[in-house]
Parts: sequence; structure tokens; C-alpha cells
Amino acid sequence: MLRYTLKRLLYGFLVIFGVVTLVFFLFNILPGDPARMMLGQRADAESIEIINRDLGRDKPVALQYLNYLNDLVPISLHNNSDPENYFYLDTAKYAPCATLVRFGKTSVVAKQPYLRRSYQSKRKVSEIIATAFPQTAMLAIVAMAFALFVGIGLGLLSALYKDTWVDRLSLVLSTLGMSLPSFFAAILIAWLFAYVLADWTHLNMFGNLYSVDDYGTGEYIDLKNLILPALTLGIRPLATLTQLTKNSMLEVLSQDYIRTARAKGMKWRRVVLHHALRNAMNPIVTSASGWLAGLLAGAVFVEYVFDWKGMGIVIVDGLEKYDFPVVMGAILFVCLLLVVINIVTDLLYALLDPRIRIR
Repeated sequence: MLRYTLKRLLYGFLVIFGVVTLVFFLFNILPGDPARMMLGQRADAESIEIINRDLGRDKPVALQYLNYLNDLVPISLHNNSDPENYFYLDTAKYAPCATLVRFGKTSVVAKQPYLRRSYQSKRKVSEIIATAFPQTAMLAIVAMAFALFVGIGLGLLSALYKDTWVDRLSLVLSTLGMSLPSFFAAILIAWLFAYVLADWTHLNMFGNLYSVDDYGTGEYIDLKNLILPALTLGIRPLATLTQLTKNSMLEVLSQDYIRTARAKGMKWRRVVLHHALRNAMNPIVTSASGWLAGLLAGAVFVEYVFDWKGMGIVIVDGLEKYDFPVVMGAILFVCLLLVVINIVTDLLYALLDPRIRIR
């Protein structure tokens, strides 16, 4: 088990390292000058040079890459003689750190990974992500709960009423759900439920988890704004889970022990719910965990259409404003989240099925 765990951790580290490298060089060859974007019409050659020097963009790309890695890793180098250098963390200015070894003008320090600061707002990227991710997490969890509840229910009905109108209707709905692009589904649902049927639904086309009180008493949680984005985000996993539940149930219902239970006079409802459905849940749980990881990574199009202040909005705004540290930090956070979820899932599988450990 230890060897299997170390292999999973090594693969995860290699994936993260590859993404860090790809993201860094990709955003350093993109057109656009952040200094000019920050200065706007006031931009002149001298001011642009000063901003680029402050951001470290006047250095060779290879050195910028090494400095970026130095900022990200928890054990890094700190230049004692140049505390104002952007790429060598100053303990008081950027992140808390502890000196491990000091030799000459350089120290080896332990610190939190530093994702740098936004070009536009000057806020730490980690703070921006910490504000946005909880809203994406809530949206993803609600969407996944909706997909599981409705998808398992439809799949169960399709299996019990195979080749009837119920089965054919669920197949049509599943195919439609899997084929609709996310951005189109978001626009269609927003238009239908928040514009055409607004007098009956009383739902907003745009909105966030937190709304401002009309009487100026502050913000409050408005769960009504969660309905449409969660519905849109849950359509694709719902369609997948419906067909997966149906196929798994049909396979289990054909087993000998189900026929034996029926022959002994056990009630059909008990056979289905307590025996068949329970044994059919393994592939459903596997698929649901993968979908949840994807939803937690951020639904850019859905969040953008509904103006949901999550990771999707952070990434889109960063791209529009050439705010490279924000976009790079958000992508790296999403990558880390996916890798961690995949490693945990693999380890759980290995605990449940020892045969996996020999692979």
C-alpha cells in the first residue's frame, strides 16, 4: 500500500509540475503588455519600464521561470540583501516564513506557496481564490446533489419500466442533456425561467449567492439565485447518471440472487431498494466522484452567464484584463484540486479492492 501511495503522489507531482511549466511559458508568450494595461492612456516608455522592472518582467524568461518556481514551492530561497525584490519573499511583506538555513546573503526558508499579486487590484491571488472558491464549491455540490437525486430516480424508473414510454423519454432527455453545450444551456435556461416565465418563477437572470439588502442593512444569502446555475450545471452529470443507473440496475436485476429473492416471496420494492439498487451503486459513485471533481474545478461558462462570483468569473476577468497572476494562480489551484481528488479516489479504491495495488 505504501508503494502504491508513493507512486500516486509521484504521478500527481509530475502532473502539477507539467502544468506549472506549461502555464508559465504560455502566459509569457501571449501578446499584451500588463504594464500598458495598468497605465492606460498615461502609458509612456519610462513608466512601462518601471512597472515591468517592478513586476520582474525585465529579466530573461528562464530566470523568471526559476523565480516563479521559487515563489511556489514551500521550501525556497530568500535574498537577505534585497528584501524588496519581488521574487524573493520578504517575510513581513508577502508571506509568513521561517528561516531554516542561512548562508551568506541567502537563506533557505519554509513558507506558504506564494501565487503573487493581481496586476489590477494588488490583492494577493490566494486571497482572490479564497473568496471565489467557496461559491464555486457550493454551486458544484448543489448541482451534483440535484444530478444524483434526479438521475438515480430516472435511471431506476427506466430500468423497472424498460422499453416503455418512461424509458424512451428518459433516453431522449439524457441524450439532449449530454449534447447541449454548457453556454447554450445556460443562456436558454436563463431566458426561459428568468425572462419568459419570470412572473411565475420570480427568479433572477443574474445574481450571486450574496445580495445587498434594499434597506442598506448589509448583505444576505439569497439561495434563490442558486437555482438556475445549479440546474444548468447539473444537466450533464444528470444525463450520464441516468443511463449509468439504468444499465447498472438492468445488470443487477438479471442476477441469480435477485430471482432467488423473488422466488422466496420477498416484496418487489424491498428487492429493488435494499438489494438491487445497493449493489448497482458502485459505478454510480465512481462516476459521481469524477463529475464532482470537474464541477469543483469551476464551470466557467455557467458562472459567466449567470454572473456567479466563482472561479469562472475570476478566470474570465483575469483574461480580459491581462491579469496573468490571477489566471495562472486560478489554473494552478484547479489543477491541484483535481490531482488531490484523483489521488484520494485512487487510494480509496485501493483500500476497497486490494487487486488495484499491484498495478
